[in-house]
Amino acid sequence: MRSPEPLGLLSRFYIYAIHGYVCEILFTAVWDFVSSGDWRFQGVTSVWALFIYGTAMLGIEHMYLVLQHRCSTVTRCLLYTLWAYLCELSSGSILKGLGACPWDYSHFRYNYQGLVTLEYAPFWFMGCIILEKLLIWHTLRLRLDDTWEPQRRSQKKD
Repeated sequence: MRSPEPLGLLSRFYIYAIHGYVCEILFTAVWDFVSSGDWRFQGVTSVWALFIYGTAMLGIEHMYLVLQHRCSTVTRCLLYTLWAYLCELSSGSILKGLGACPWDYSHFRYNYQGLVTLEYAPFWFMGCIILEKLLIWHTLRLRLDDTWEPQRRSQKKD
């Protein structure tokens, strides 16, 4: 019997993309509630976020694997935060050039070209801690057993 295989790149991309997508919806709902008192908790995002988060988090996963025994959690999370800003800035620039950028931070005081804002830095940093300690740590430990087969449920008779 073969031992279970680690998740492949595409499976991990999928997990990270969905996680980022859902977190963005939750974050925007809470942000809107705190800033305007809107009890509807309507979060928003774009389908582009799936690709951006999936790619960015795979990059952070790689950094984690390289740096986990070389520097502290705080240092790693600072680097992850910089990476998140780089990903947001570069993907935002590309999407803005195509007329498809779904975010605009120009109303924030410390924004750059409306594509990134320093006001979000503490949230990115805390998100990176959670990402490393929970999501990446557990995702890298998930295994697929290709010998598993679904079993039919036995039907109870009255």
